[in-house]
Amino acid sequence: MEFSFGEDKVTVNMPTRDALMGEVGRRFRAGEGFALATINLDHLVKLGSDPVFARAYAGQDLVVADGRPIVALARLAQRPVELMPGSDLVRPLCALAAAERVPVALVGSSEVALGDAKRVLEAETPGLEITWTHAPEYGFDPEGAAAEMILKELATRRIGLCFLALGAPRQERLALRGRALAPGVGFASVGAGLDFLGGHQRRAPLWMRKLALEWLWRMLTDPLRLAPRYARCAAILPGHMVRALRLRGR
Repeated sequence: MEFSFGEDKVTVNMPTRDALMGEVGRRFRAGEGFALATINLDHLVKLGSDPVFARAYAGQDLVVADGRPIVALARLAQRPVELMPGSDLVRPLCALAAAERVPVALVGSSEVALGDAKRVLEAETPGLEITWTHAPEYGFDPEGAAAEMILKELATRRIGLCFLALGAPRQERLALRGRALAPGVGFASVGAGLDFLGGHQRRAPLWMRKLALEWLWRMLTDPLRLAPRYARCAAILPGHMVRALRLRGR
């Protein structure tokens, strides 16, 4: 599945979880870094209005479908993909890192949330080594000096997998910069995925997720912020449906 934004193109190039884990495992063993992004409808809204974000997203090595609308668009284009929310990838990526003896870092959120996430993940995953956690200050600039310090620290510590919980577009922009300054690090942008682990944010119950109602849960918990966001998402969906239909047979 492909999305175009001016001269920048974003391709969901990891259609299945097996394909993703196979590629990440290969990169772990080869000492190759990567930038993993999880595209959703909100990202499509931002990508359409933010050229810097679009360039950063186009530079991601691995892109998966985070959100049922992306899965539906891919089906319309006859290029099916599996649903892979970033929050659901944290544990399997940690299990893979433990199996390959890859040191892990957590960056973003708050120190308390990162500490709780570290405790939960290490307790659940034998052999997992989370060797560094860091919560940037408020207003963090992925192009600034503090970001450069983080990337150099990751490289110095020989981190193989770094979860970024900074929110879009900061996490994707930092991941792209990291491909140059810390090329051996695998960056996985997971949004609120680390906050869920320690209960600092509540995720929708499983039954709502299975019924594709996670968006409703989120909107009801924060309507003033999320209702306008979801309205913008709904507004761009028809245009993307038309473009998906045009991709058929290409």
